[in-house]
Amino acid sequence: MSKNYFEIKRAGINTTFQDRGRNNLYHIGIPFSGAMDDRNFKISNKLVGNEINFPVIEFAYQGPCLKYFGDNINFAITGDVKFVIKKNDKIIEGNCYQSFTLQNEDKLDIISTNKSVYGYLAISGEFNLEYQWSSCSTNTKANIGANKGKKIEVSQKLYISKINKDLSDKKLNYINTRIENIRVIKGTNFDYFSEEGKNIFFEKEFVVSKLSDRMGMRLEGPKIENIIDTNIKSEGLIKGVIQVPADGNPIIMLSDHGTIGGYPKIGVVISADYDKLVQMTPGSKIKFKEVELDSAETLFKLYELETQNLISQI
Repeated sequence: MSKNYFEIKRAGINTTFQDRGRNNLYHIGIPFSGAMDDRNFKISNKLVGNEINFPVIEFAYQGPCLKYFGDNINFAITGDVKFVIKKNDKIIEGNCYQSFTLQNEDKLDIISTNKSVYGYLAISGEFNLEYQWSSCSTNTKANIGANKGKKIEVSQKLYISKINKDLSDKKLNYINTRIENIRVIKGTNFDYFSEEGKNIFFEKEFVVSKLSDRMGMRLEGPKIENIIDTNIKSEGLIKGVIQVPADGNPIIMLSDHGTIGGYPKIGVVISADYDKLVQMTPGSKIKFKEVELDSAETLFKLYELETQNLISQI
């Protein structure tokens, strides 16, 4: 067993291992899963000198408190997160998008996210994890992935199989920004909804419900009227698709979504806006804006290019 490990003193809320997720398994009912905020996931790995798809620890709202045992190791946290490093009686305030060194018996206390949902902890090395379908992403609804498909728990030990030799400090000047509108393309059942319902979808505000998790985001607001059928034969779903059940309140499918569903689909959140969407906390207001498919493709390419530019600055 490795001599380098973290001991979990507090598990935090919905703390799991995540990477880029699983490809091409929809046909057997397995979604992609993976890090909710792909940009912050990638940046966290780059800050500690890892390959871009190494598993990291994803947490929501309150993060874990970990005590480290072993050789010096670097870590970085991305997102909008408050955390401290405890070295004996000394407390060091942490900064996101900057690498720090942990020494034997140091504590890392990830206190909370600030006006956002998800944060990411990457270490300069490799966690000792089991892969499933070429990914260690944890889907707790299906008990799939690393840690036997479970959340990280208090008193658990997270072993590290390898530490990078390069422990140089890295930093990125980056601020998470909010987006005014969530852009969508029309869904396959767009014409199931009345003209008033369509206008409401694009012109009115919706509020993110507390009933949101890695599987889906429920919205509350003016009801979207369906004039054809509130249920359809179950069809395939994708990440970001917006279903409208009989109560008229939209549900946005997120990374751990079910792969089929029987509610009509009014729209799909474009990939370029997905990272911003998942960071919207309960009570946040959402407005949707329609874009065409070719514009959505261009916006995604630009977003990917911007992400690559940020990574190249590290």
